[in-house]
Order: sequence, then structure tokens, then C-alpha cells
Amino acid sequence: MSMFLKGKTALITGSTSGIGLAYAKALASEGANIVINGFGDAAAIETERTALEALSGAKAIYAPHDLTRVEQIEAMMAEAARAFGGVDILINNAGMQFVSPIEDFPVAKWDLIIALNLNSAFHTTRLAVPYMKSRRWGRIIQTASAHSLTASPFKSAYVTAKHGLAGLTKTVALEVATFGITANCISPGYVWTPLVENQIPDTMKARNMTREQVMNDVLLAGQPTKQFVTVEQVAAMALYLCRDEAAGITGANMSIDGGWTAQ
Repeated sequence: MSMFLKGKTALITGSTSGIGLAYAKALASEGANIVINGFGDAAAIETERTALEALSGAKAIYAPHDLTRVEQIEAMMAEAARAFGGVDILINNAGMQFVSPIEDFPVAKWDLIIALNLNSAFHTTRLAVPYMKSRRWGRIIQTASAHSLTASPFKSAYVTAKHGLAGLTKTVALEVATFGITANCISPGYVWTPLVENQIPDTMKARNMTREQVMNDVLLAGQPTKQFVTVEQVAAMALYLCRDEAAGITGANMSIDGGWTAQ
């Protein structure tokens, strides 16, 4: 069976675990070279890197750069260009969350979230587009969030960044529309990841609830299906957006949120 991404290179930010790693696996399974990025245990990351190469029959490299710093992003993109010539598929997935009322929101946390969740996507995109234009093919995908379309209280920085990502994506889509490049958002609701799972015990204690109550009445309160989205479902959408059949989809925001934003 031919792998449709053979010879192409995908860079995925925040891809050492969770949704990002699922993207990497999905794209590797179709033969793409992969650049993974993120923090974590060095040995675990190396295990994942070699597994990606086994899956793709191509190359995978780990770029440990800190995406809150412009010079580090520039170094990462330069490294990808040195290794592979450039990036054909860019998936901006790195992000973090902080919850606080606006009047108490720490300014340093606001700056950090905007830098990681929004500014980094601007920098990777501006650096990736020239190569994509030269090849007359490219795919830019942002992991936005249901919070790119709707809000929740106490998440001002995150919601602002995700709304910003949706706007950035539309603008870029218009600019690159005649170059065979598409730019789209994927906006998941609550996805079952280690990050979410690890919040459950604390919430059980804080709210004096059972595990089931936390999952249904807190985490899935806004998700009509009462099911977590899986990382594989999100990755499958990214893979579809890379196909030739998806060439007509650009500037779109693809909700995978169990009906959250339909309400």
C-alpha cells in the first residue's frame, strides 16, 4: 500500500505526548518525515522517536526548543530545514492552560500563554510558508479548541489565544490560497489525555465527588455526547486535511467537540 505522505516532512509542536504525539503517529504511518517538539523524559521521547521511524520508514528528529522564545523557534525551523529542506506540513499544537478570575490573573501567566498558544504559531507559520510556496504545496493546521469558538469563565488568556489562532488561520488561508497551501483549525472539545486524567483526583477531592461525577458533571458538562474525544479522532482529521481530497478545505474551523459548540 503506498504511503501518501512519503517524501514530505511534518513538524508538530507539543508532540511528545497527547494529541501532538497522535498527530505524529498518524502522519508517520503515511510515510512522512517527522519533527517532534516538546518537553518530557528524554528516554521516553527517544523511544517515541524511534517508534515513529519504524512506523514511517522515514526519519524522525526531536527538536527540544522552547516555543515561548522567538530565537528558539527560529532555531527549530532552521534545524528542520537543514534536516529535510523545509516543512511541508506544519501542525501547531503546543499549548498550556491557567485558570483564574481576570482581576487576579497573573500577568506573567497571561504573557506565557499568549506566547506559547498564539505567538509561537505566528512564528512557525511565517517561517514555514516560503518553503511551502516554493513547492506549491503545504498544509498548516492549528490545534485550536472549542474555546476558539466559545468561552468559559476564568480562562481569559487561553480563550483569547484560541480565538486569535482561528483569526490567524483564516488570514493565512487567504494569503496562500493560490499556492496549493491550505490553513485550517481543528477545534477539539475535551480530549482524553494524560493532562485531563491527572486533573481528576484533585477535582474529586476539591468537590467531594466520585470519579464518575467529575467526568460527567464537570469535565463533560458541556459535551452533549458525554464522551471524551480521543486523540486518534483528532489525528484522523489532521490526516484527512493533508489529503488531496481536502485541497478545497481552507480557512475552516473543524469542530470535534461532541456537540459542545452546537448549543
